[in-house]
Amino acid sequence: MFDLISKRNWFFAFSLLITIPGLLFIILTPVTGDQVGLKFTIDYTGGTRWVVRFENPNVSPAAVKAKLSELGLENSTVVSTASGFLEIKTIPLGLSTPPPAATPPPQITLAPSVSPGASGSGASGSPGASGSPAASGSPAAPSGSAAPSPSSPPPSPSSAPSASPSASGSPGVSGSPAPSGSAGASPSPSAPAGNTEIPTTGRLGEVASALQEEFGPIAQQNSLTTIGPVVSSDLIGQALVLILVGSVGILLWITFRFRDVKFGVTALVALVHDVIVVVGIFAILGTVFNVEIDALFVTAMLTVIGFSVHDTIVVFDRIRENKARHIGEPFADIVNHSILQTFGRSITTSFTVVLTLLALLLFGGSATTTFVLALLIGIISGTYSSIFNASPLLVVWQEWEDKRRGRRLPTRAPRGATS
Repeated sequence: MFDLISKRNWFFAFSLLITIPGLLFIILTPVTGDQVGLKFTIDYTGGTRWVVRFENPNVSPAAVKAKLSELGLENSTVVSTASGFLEIKTIPLGLSTPPPAATPPPQITLAPSVSPGASGSGASGSPGASGSPAASGSPAAPSGSAAPSPSSPPPSPSSAPSASPSASGSPGVSGSPAPSGSAGASPSPSAPAGNTEIPTTGRLGEVASALQEEFGPIAQQNSLTTIGPVVSSDLIGQALVLILVGSVGILLWITFRFRDVKFGVTALVALVHDVIVVVGIFAILGTVFNVEIDALFVTAMLTVIGFSVHDTIVVFDRIRENKARHIGEPFADIVNHSILQTFGRSITTSFTVVLTLLALLLFGGSATTTFVLALLIGIISGTYSSIFNASPLLVVWQEWEDKRRGRRLPTRAPRGATS
């Protein structure tokens, strides 16, 4: 029978070898101001992401970045995508605020006016008590209407507009034409419809005009997204809370399920190992190849955590069964036997998932590359940590606890063929 547990120090050394470099790059991320380490998309940092393609296919990212620096956007990044587009990321750039309407809104004034229905000789032109002018020698007209002259026929309802404001406060028709247009009817700039219309207003419109003057017309705009710093900070906080709550919940559940805190803690250590491996590799890739993590990265990490714990529980459950069957045998032998019994199942399950992820990575497109790559690294790391980290750590802890309590460790007993 192959003894894996006796070689546990080699497995621990290999885990340190793949986690320490990544951990150093993770720590360097805040120290160097994101110059080294993890690279974040605007989902986390806030900013404007603009994906365009010029009619001139020879426009290089370096030339666009140099032009953006001339426009005062020195910290912008420009990369070329596989489909021939240029992905431009800058600080948040918005459209200009709508200017005031060309015609000011009408103001309501209670000014008297001459009734159009009164005769030129008989009208006194003075307003009545109600604010409406009355004809000379005739009783006062009702409020809001003009008194007709006795010498002229009464005006028709369609030809006699109201001479004073109505009771609701809306201005009536006067001799001068009413103001045309209002604040709500005047056109104002807005965001491009569907993020496919090239902006022409605001700071982003100025940048688009300058780039087109320098490199020629923009043939196509793939997307235009602007995210503020408040949204990005909320997203980071939610991501950390999700990972923390998930880890604590896993610790409590495994401890309750196996009635032993050692199982829960060692499973959590293996889980943390997988998180550091994935994040550390992305920190290295971000430094060397400028690979960025987006909002889907959190989903990938939660999936990796669940898969890693699932594989660990399979091994732990077999350890618990064999512990009850082989009472009196060394705990290291029981764990080693349990690992060998579940080894084929763990490798087969992980291998089928890896094959699927490789197909997605090669043929799934650039939109899911980061997500699939994080899953692929996490699945491989989770399989390794469940077999070669969590279970050997359980043996180390159990043997240390037995020595501390003065228990005599059982000697190694011969074992027959594994089932």
